[in-house]
Amino acid sequence: MKTRFKAYAITTKYWRPGENYLQEIVKSVSGKIRDGDFLVVSEKAISVALGNIVDESSVKPSLNAKIIAKIWMPIIWGYFLGPLCRLRPKLIWQLRKYPRDAGSRHKQVALQYAGLLQALMFGSEGGIDGTNLPYAYVALPLKNAQAIAEEICRTVSDALGKRVCVIIADTDKTYSLRNFHFTPRPKPIKGIHSIGGFIAYTIGRMLKLKRRATPIAVAGQTLSTEEALTIAELANRARGFGAGRTVWEMAEKFNVDLTSVSWEMLEKIKHKPIVIITNKQKTE
Repeated sequence: MKTRFKAYAITTKYWRPGENYLQEIVKSVSGKIRDGDFLVVSEKAISVALGNIVDESSVKPSLNAKIIAKIWMPIIWGYFLGPLCRLRPKLIWQLRKYPRDAGSRHKQVALQYAGLLQALMFGSEGGIDGTNLPYAYVALPLKNAQAIAEEICRTVSDALGKRVCVIIADTDKTYSLRNFHFTPRPKPIKGIHSIGGFIAYTIGRMLKLKRRATPIAVAGQTLSTEEALTIAELANRARGFGAGRTVWEMAEKFNVDLTSVSWEMLEKIKHKPIVIITNKQKTE
């Protein structure tokens, strides 16, 4: 993809709950960011730092959650929707062996916080994500992403004297059909339509539509939807996957059960919650 931008992923320590992420952002970009740059921050990293997480081990699943985990996931996703959406063969195999106990609790959280159409997703239901989190924790999507983006923008300006555009982005995909952009996850930026939960995901994947990371807040500059999507995806590619793309990959990386990854294990992995996007012309 030809672009006039260049992305620099910034490695930081793992942000545990209670982390002063504003301080970490300023420290990490000091001396590296310039006026006019884009500062893209991971939504999940902020959620974890804010303690916006749920321990699923204490959740009691409903009958609906149990049915989703026992039938919908291994059968509908494992044999029908998974192949239709062109998921990786290994992921399809993992879905066919979807864990009933932990899976039921996870689906209960999805039902409670995101609703049925989101709970019927195979993962990242309504922006709920368990990757790069230990034990049975999952991160919830931010409710006040715009206010947080504006606060980051002010903090960088006050501390470093730099005027930048801050974007908070999620790895969940937005699909584009010409100038119509839609995503299964809730609360994207204006110009991206949040519709249908698993239905939007299935349509986007089945039709092989262009897919990019989803910007959920923009502060410091007015961007078109296309510009915001382009920058969010550049940052997503530069950032990588941390401990893994899915909870299965994460557990496999550490050679433990799905809910046995610890905080200490995650701290050994390189984490890149911040990406600086700069205009190539300014560096020449």
